[in-house]
Amino acid sequence: MEDWTNQPTLRVEQAAEILGVSRSSAYEAARAGELPTIRLGRRLLVPTARLRALLGETATGSTATDAARNA
Repeated sequence: MEDWTNQPTLRVEQAAEILGVSRSSAYEAARAGELPTIRLGRRLLVPTARLRALLGETATGSTATDAARNA
């Protein structure tokens, strides 16, 4: 997958690939509110910034653990 961090949104299938879960698990997480999503018409999209926050990444792409370690 190309550098997904520069895209404003991802399809749920792309988020599933990044998270290492199945497509159906990602849609189930979205329904349960565990995966942040926005709906545009019939499309369900995952905001990249919120996915990165869920993964514990900072704006620079490092993880929160990395940032604490470097402080």
